[in-house]
Amino acid sequence: QAQLVESGGGSVQPGGSLTLSCAASGFAFNVYAMNWYRQAPRKERELVATITNGGNTYYTSSVEGRFTISRDNAKNTVYLQMNSLKPEDTAVYYCNVKRFQRDYWGQGTQVSVSS
Repeated sequence: QAQLVESGGGSVQPGGSLTLSCAASGFAFNVYAMNWYRQAPRKERELVATITNGGNTYYTSSVEGRFTISRDNAKNTVYLQMNSLKPEDTAVYYCNVKRFQRDYWGQGTQVSVSS
């Protein structure tokens, strides 16, 4: 059973930085693309970034140039480095993997950006 555990959220001022981590277990981490999603209050969950098993990356346009997704296959961990944070980045951030046409999610970690 795939398990994902996020950490690293918190409260920061605009312009600040945070790094989120997602520790994965229960599956062959190095084989799968990994995703970060976020869900802001009263909004739908949206895909923020993806990293393939080969290390190729994708970002939604609103975070391009500010966020960096990376992975450490030796540690079964995916990261999301978030710089130049804006109030509109405030959301619960979720780690995700899609295996055999099923989505697996972590419990989420709250990121709050305000002055």
